[in-house]
Amino acid sequence: MSEQTEATPRDLRRLNVSVVTAALSATGALLVITDAEVWWHALLLAIGLATALFTVNRSATDERLTVLVPGLVVTAVVWAVGILVAETLSASFGPAIVGTLFVQRLPRHRRAATVLLIGLGVVVLAAMPLTLGLSPFELLTHSVATACVAITGSVLTSLVQVMSGLVDELERSRRREADLAVSRERVRFAGDLHDIQGHTLHVVKLKVALARKLLGRDQGRQDRERADRELGEVYELVGDTISRTKELAHAQRRLNLSAELENAGNLFEAAGIRVSVERRNEVDPRVGEILGQVLRETTTNILRHAQAERVRITLTERGISIINDGARTGPVTELRGLAALRARVIDLGGELVVERSDEDFLTEATFPAPGASLSDDSDTVSDITARSWRDAR
Repeated sequence: MSEQTEATPRDLRRLNVSVVTAALSATGALLVITDAEVWWHALLLAIGLATALFTVNRSATDERLTVLVPGLVVTAVVWAVGILVAETLSASFGPAIVGTLFVQRLPRHRRAATVLLIGLGVVVLAAMPLTLGLSPFELLTHSVATACVAITGSVLTSLVQVMSGLVDELERSRRREADLAVSRERVRFAGDLHDIQGHTLHVVKLKVALARKLLGRDQGRQDRERADRELGEVYELVGDTISRTKELAHAQRRLNLSAELENAGNLFEAAGIRVSVERRNEVDPRVGEILGQVLRETTTNILRHAQAERVRITLTERGISIINDGARTGPVTELRGLAALRARVIDLGGELVVERSDEDFLTEATFPAPGASLSDDSDTVSDITARSWRDAR
């Protein structure tokens, strides 16, 4: 069994928030230690820092502004008390963190919100001479120190948004690559279809035109024989084209299960999806071709219809099972490609199951061993996949 170990976008977002939180915690703790003169100063600064850190982590999973408003109110109160009563300049660290998140989450009027928050800060600083009796020089130094602390908190917090944007762009890029891979497969299919039918239809057109011309004459023996020969060739050409088109439609041309496994792995990797493959037995060559078709169609459906992060593929001697997470809620989408394959699997004596359980989606094709029925298998491929899927979680 091979595992793709690339971090998913969700993992990267969590890592981003964890790193920024650690930096904010270290910086905030240092400010508390150096700026607090008595125990209640330290308690006040610790409340502001804890509120800011809680808001950062909470907002990472909930993008509503209502999550930020309580944090902004608490840190603003801590700042006002810290500046005007305790004269702790580092009290601006908390509101700078939450205020930065608040401004970044606003879809509009970001500039107005920034000006409003800065204006409130200026008002609080302007009140310092009245409450603390500071000289102009002391007011200037206090203002500069407070601004430096606030800028530090704002810059560190902005890293969350910057990295989140990069992760979103990476995810979009991977999905574009997956869509491009699917598009390339469609172009290849269209090219094969053109190769099969384009030349044949052109020849058929010429031969039918010639037969009509021959039949339009006095129809001597030679003309009738030649017209009959041309129409016979047209009949054979059309029959051959129908057979070759069926082969192409059912993906029988050059289809190889191992190649399909490699192709599916590359597509999932390009989309940022972790995939694991488990082979319990060597696949029976008599069913390998149709199992490859099931795998190809399921891969396309996962890329187009799911928001998957993990896929597990299990192969047994006469079966394949593909299970993925990220299934969309609501009624199961009609997958016409799999519906057509189900009919072929049933014609060959097998069974194709498509079902959803919560956010997991299962596609399973199973063929009985020669002389056995499907119910004879005590340990089906879906049972194996389900156990492996639960163990992986």
